[in-house]
Amino acid sequence: MRFVTKVLFTMAILVLGLPASAAREVSVSELVENGREFADEEVVVSGELVGDYGFRADGRMWTQLNSDGYSSDPLRESRSPEGGNVGIGVRMPVDMASGLDSPGGYRERGPLVTMTGVWRFHDEARQGESYFEAAALIVVKDGRQLTQDPNWLTILLGAGLILTSTVVWRRGLRG
Repeated sequence: MRFVTKVLFTMAILVLGLPASAAREVSVSELVENGREFADEEVVVSGELVGDYGFRADGRMWTQLNSDGYSSDPLRESRSPEGGNVGIGVRMPVDMASGLDSPGGYRERGPLVTMTGVWRFHDEARQGESYFEAAALIVVKDGRQLTQDPNWLTILLGAGLILTSTVVWRRGLRG
C-alpha cells in the first residue's frame, strides 16, 4: 500500500505540477508516538479524512486524518474491531478543501488522501496544540457510503423471541 501511495503521489507531482519535496513519508502513528522527532519538519502522511470539516474565519479548515485499520477496512463492512482509532488534527487552506467528499463517519467513508505539510508539535501559537499543517493534498480514493449486510441470525432470533413471547402472553391471558 505504501508503494502504491508513493507511486500515485509521484505521478500527481509530475502531472499536476505540484512542487516536489524531499519530505519523508511517515505514518500518523509515528507522528502521535514520536511527535517531537518530527517537529516543524515537512512530511508526507496518508489516511482517511473523518469527523467534520470545521471552516474558520482565517481561511483555514480543520479536520481529522485517521490512519488505522478502519481507513482501509471500515468497521461497518468488516465487522471485526481491531484496536482503536489513530488520528491527528489537520489544518489546511479552505481552497484546498473545496471539492472534497464528506468526511468519514459510521455510515460513510471519507476520502483517502495523501498530504504533504509540516508537523506542528506543541505549537505555542495554538496553545500547545499538535497538528499537521497541510500544504498539498492528493485524493487517492473518493469517499463513499458504507454498506452493511443484514445480520440474518440476529433477525431470526429476534423474530423467534417475539413469536415465543406472544404465544406465552396469549396463553397467560386465557389461563
